[in-house]
Amino acid sequence: MLILAINPGSTSTKLAIYDGDKKLWEKNISYSINELSKYKEIIDQLEWRQKLIKRKIKAAGFRVENMDAVVARGGAGLDPITGGTYLIDEEMLKDLKIGKNAKHASNLAGIIAYNLVKDKDIPAFTVDPVSVDEFESIARLSGFPEITRRCQSHALNLKAVARNVAEKLDTEMNKINLIGVHLGGGISIAAMKKGRIIDVNNANQNGPYSPERSGTLPVLDLVEYIFSNNFDKNELKKKLIGKGGMVAYLGTNDGREIEKRISNGNKKAELVYKGMIYQIAKEIGAMAAVLEGNIDGIFVTGGLAYSDYLINSIKKYVEWIAPIMVFPGAEEMKHLVKGVYRVLNNKEKAKVYKDERINLEDLL
Repeated sequence: MLILAINPGSTSTKLAIYDGDKKLWEKNISYSINELSKYKEIIDQLEWRQKLIKRKIKAAGFRVENMDAVVARGGAGLDPITGGTYLIDEEMLKDLKIGKNAKHASNLAGIIAYNLVKDKDIPAFTVDPVSVDEFESIARLSGFPEITRRCQSHALNLKAVARNVAEKLDTEMNKINLIGVHLGGGISIAAMKKGRIIDVNNANQNGPYSPERSGTLPVLDLVEYIFSNNFDKNELKKKLIGKGGMVAYLGTNDGREIEKRISNGNKKAELVYKGMIYQIAKEIGAMAAVLEGNIDGIFVTGGLAYSDYLINSIKKYVEWIAPIMVFPGAEEMKHLVKGVYRVLNNKEKAKVYKDERINLEDLL
């Protein structure tokens, strides 16, 4: 069973081919700023990226015709949906092409996967995209009726690691309550009730500040700051998401570099790093309240989870809540492929986008 996985980011596309748990091939196609600057919109990159992908697969000695399935990273532009493995169909394709809810390179993944197999008897899938939304109605209230809280998170990694935790505990994901902590360029801290993400901070908009993002800010002070500086909307978004958090304070998003500065006696680096850890711990505490203290475990994953300094610091704040398990890294490609194998091996049924999409206005 050969599976091709496609995972586009803003400046690269990751490719991998798996046979079961065995990775047969992987490739990271990087794009220069000059190459990307030729395209006004992200969707304009589609044909160019698709040709490069075909070329790399062929050069590696593989053929799409020999794949049993293709799986794509979940597009940020999709409507809110429940978690699971989805067939990429015309209805999903339509929203990916227009970037209905967000314009991001991840939207290209599903389109490319669909195009590669549309004339062949090969299915294309996506697994647990960032638009997975399993909030209970009470979690959607923001205190400002014009704005509804939406669930956006590192759902793919959170769900995959929750399955690993359940296996370690000799049970099933839908029988336990967990707090999932994804620590990367962005941070997602989720209350997972019997496998469903019933609450989580939006990694782009609130929660702890992270290596690249500002997290929750004092809202009135932010309003004053915006109007006082007459910001361009896109410029401000980049300042909050990509140039916020530790980058804004310290000029780097690299936790290893910051820990090196701390070991050399840099007090500002120590304060900023500990400030992020403090906010992570506070958010874990908030999710413990969401689950009413009924928690079987806390798991920590993502790139920052490799740091003993960070993990040990978090433990001092929250290990009294529940046992803490650490799964460093974010093996997105492997998690995508596993989602497809669950369907191909009849352990899970593929979902259909139009049947699962959620109209948030109907829920309030």
